[in-house]
Amino acid sequence: MKRNINSIAVYCGHEYGTDPQFARDAARIGELLARNKLKLIFGGGDVGLMGTVCNAALDNGGAVLGVTTKHIIDRQEPAHTGIELRMTDSINERKTEMFNESDAFIILPGGLGTLNELSDIMTMQQIGETKKPLFFLDTNHFWRPFGRLFVHMQNNGFIENVHHYTIFSATNPDELMTKILNY
Repeated sequence: MKRNINSIAVYCGHEYGTDPQFARDAARIGELLARNKLKLIFGGGDVGLMGTVCNAALDNGGAVLGVTTKHIIDRQEPAHTGIELRMTDSINERKTEMFNESDAFIILPGGLGTLNELSDIMTMQQIGETKKPLFFLDTNHFWRPFGRLFVHMQNNGFIENVHHYTIFSATNPDELMTKILNY
């Protein structure tokens, strides 16, 4: 039987955040992706949670594709070395490339860039452009406020039905990987 998911984009912070559990969970996600032969697609940076996921995938023999822009490398995120690295001209091209290379998406803690990437995919789900699933790793309830906002939007008539989205959530990496493998 052919597996539905062979490659997964991981969206997360280029910083570590304030909770050490964020980095531990990011490393575990990278390890689990590699051990389950799921190709990691990520933003190409060698910093923060992004670098942590990549390093763990590489340490466990995983396949990795990084996608970045020269502007990002010059401003804040040195590119990871030792991986397949694809350069794009803009952040929108980067997001498109990552979307096209991925069968699903894992959302780890992150900032505005992570929020932007996940909202693009949710918008595409909303208008029917994709059914590719989103898997939130809700480390120490990081995404709980976003979930409340999402329901608030529905309650106020801006989202028709939260159940029209292909979204899964777990509070630890192993539980999340089980949901991915059973998708």
